[in-house]
Amino acid sequence: MPAAAKTKPSDEHVFTITRTFDAPREVVWKAWTEVERLKHWWGPKGFKTTSAELDLRAGGIFHYGMRSPDGQVVWGKFIYREIAAPKRLVFVVSFSDEKGGITRHPMSPNWPMEILSTITFAERDGKTDVTVRWQAINATDEERRTFEAGHESMRMGWTGTFDQFAEYLAQA
Repeated sequence: MPAAAKTKPSDEHVFTITRTFDAPREVVWKAWTEVERLKHWWGPKGFKTTSAELDLRAGGIFHYGMRSPDGQVVWGKFIYREIAAPKRLVFVVSFSDEKGGITRHPMSPNWPMEILSTITFAERDGKTDVTVRWQAINATDEERRTFEAGHESMRMGWTGTFDQFAEYLAQA
């Protein structure tokens, strides 16, 4: 099969991380779905959201710009596929340009252009378990291998994002 051939993702290629937050599901849901809340915590630790627009509906987008600690500006976007309040969000994550066009990862040319993201919110004793499930879609074999090799880096990135989220919830 040629290197650029596309294959279907399987469950063994999925990245998953779960964390429990000390907040009711309704509060956690709003923090994920209201732009005025989302922009205060979204992104890797140390990154600051500089621009954010949100259209929360199937086919709608969350388009955002972030500044890294070293001053680099990175753009990204979600294209929502499913909104099942307050239980689940499904969207495609991509790096983008300032106008919302899909771009390559700024530091990883073989990173998949699209990641299917499923976020679930489960309330338990007044706390909320948030599970993030990511899988590369419409990816070449090389892009899928790059994604799989990046699982530990994604775990570190999501841990930092979750840390910021926990700090935001504690102050909200």
